Amino acid sequence: MEINSINAAEFARLFLSGAANLEAKKEWINELNVFPVPDGDTGTNMCMTILAAAREVKELDSPDMKSLAKAISSGSLRGARGNSGVILSQLFRGFTKVIAEYDTVTVGVMARAMEKSVETAYKAVMKPKEGTILTVAKGAALKALELAETTTDLLVFAKAVVAEADRVLAKTPDMLPVLKQAGVVDSGGQGLVEVLRGALLALQGSEITYEAAPEQKQPVQTGAHIDAQANQEIRFTYCTQFLVMTGHPFREEKEAEFKAYLEKIGDSIVVVADEEIVKVHVHTNDPGLAMQRGLSYGSLTEIIIENMKLERDEKISALKEKEMQNLTPAIAENVTQGDSEPAEPADGEPEKEMGFVTVSIGEGLNEIFYGLGADYIIEGGQTMNPSTEDVLQAVSKVNAKTVFILPNNKNIILAANQAASLCEDKKLVVIPTRTIPQGITALVNYIPGQSPEANETHMNEEISYVKTGQVTYAIRDTEIDDKEIHQGDYMGIGDKSILSVGMDRKSVTLEMVDQMIDEDSSLVSIYYGKDATEEEAAELSEQITESHPYVEVEVNAGGQPIYYYVISVE
Repeated sequence: MEINSINAAEFARLFLSGAANLEAKKEWINELNVFPVPDGDTGTNMCMTILAAAREVKELDSPDMKSLAKAISSGSLRGARGNSGVILSQLFRGFTKVIAEYDTVTVGVMARAMEKSVETAYKAVMKPKEGTILTVAKGAALKALELAETTTDLLVFAKAVVAEADRVLAKTPDMLPVLKQAGVVDSGGQGLVEVLRGALLALQGSEITYEAAPEQKQPVQTGAHIDAQANQEIRFTYCTQFLVMTGHPFREEKEAEFKAYLEKIGDSIVVVADEEIVKVHVHTNDPGLAMQRGLSYGSLTEIIIENMKLERDEKISALKEKEMQNLTPAIAENVTQGDSEPAEPADGEPEKEMGFVTVSIGEGLNEIFYGLGADYIIEGGQTMNPSTEDVLQAVSKVNAKTVFILPNNKNIILAANQAASLCEDKKLVVIPTRTIPQGITALVNYIPGQSPEANETHMNEEISYVKTGQVTYAIRDTEIDDKEIHQGDYMGIGDKSILSVGMDRKSVTLEMVDQMIDEDSSLVSIYYGKDATEEEAAELSEQITESHPYVEVEVNAGGQPIYYYVISVE
């Protein structure tokens, strides 16, 4: 039977079936993680992202295509977790922009929507890598455009698109050597294929039933605020902010054009269009050029120009006097799990200029972040990546004009960036910390009296000097980085590769540290997890000191799960 179009209710059924199929396969997808670590969570992240959208879809009564598109886009955007989840949400975002303009979906509409989804997702990733979910999505979209020229039957179309996505997925190991070495296909690409396959089953009349699962929220905690000191050269003098009142929707082409121009005259660029208003932020040496270009799109309002060099020079002497002083403690309050309402600041407590939200896990690490100035901690990180919505909820608890976000995990950075693009009532600055030690370094190098822009520049530079190694165990046999790994082996994982493998945990850890230390190294910090002891960590410290007498070694109780040791070298 030929199917030439589907309405909103039918499309919702396809979407929910795709979500259910992904949910059913999430553990299998987790196991496809290249590194055989116990916290491989691509399937979980993608599942929680799509289920956030599925919950909104289920709540719709008699949806039209526009309301359905909004539910899918908004739900996945705010529920996005991890890199794979954020990319999936961007695929949905691009796709729904197209279908929202139609009452029914045909082959032609579907093909254009898939093309737009790929375009949107690629734009969201700073350095797109082939052999990933992006490649699978692109292959499926190209096939969709080709099929739109030869058929109007959605069933024929869908079968061929899923088959092509499967074919491209099978080729991902040829595009990324690390996948071939590990003997797996890309896990994110597999997740996308399962979504498409679930939708195809529904189109064939055999959908997988979706039952709305309760939303999981991350607990948000509070801490005290103290300062640290440093100084950094400012490349662009003027922090320039303004709104452009366009009088009409600001199209993506204009937004891209505007961003490209601003990149020529400055950095720290944010251009966010919301209906007929465009928010602009840029660091530049010539604010007039930025505003002149803004005037070509509409009228300007709420113009703010700050001389960052002047602010730094005026405050630097005062900052030196405060170097060893504690700042006024941040408001302490407990935020219970599941609380979705922003907490009110204490009566009379003034809004401060800057605050911090950081991701952490483990009592020891939490205490360290509190002591260094974190206002709120999102419990998550390795074992549970917080969503975009979790980040926004945490930010809402911080009584500050500018909130720095420290993801402390490479798989959380995209979700944090997505939160920054959605927040409207305060400025969010994401410091792209990829590990817990980088987050600690960022906080140590925060300068209370400097501008957000100067702090951002300084913290970004300082975290680049931090090397991180983590020791855990393998959950399956594989081969990575020319190392043969067996289930149960201990692994020392560096920033870019596996540095050591073996049956003896101490030996693996010491070998990892030896590879991290070089002639420029001066400090080694050991954070031992809940499955390691202080005595074991102290022994490591002694042996590292003996082998590398020119470096200082410090030991801290981290309390983190999964990883016996998290070790930084600076």
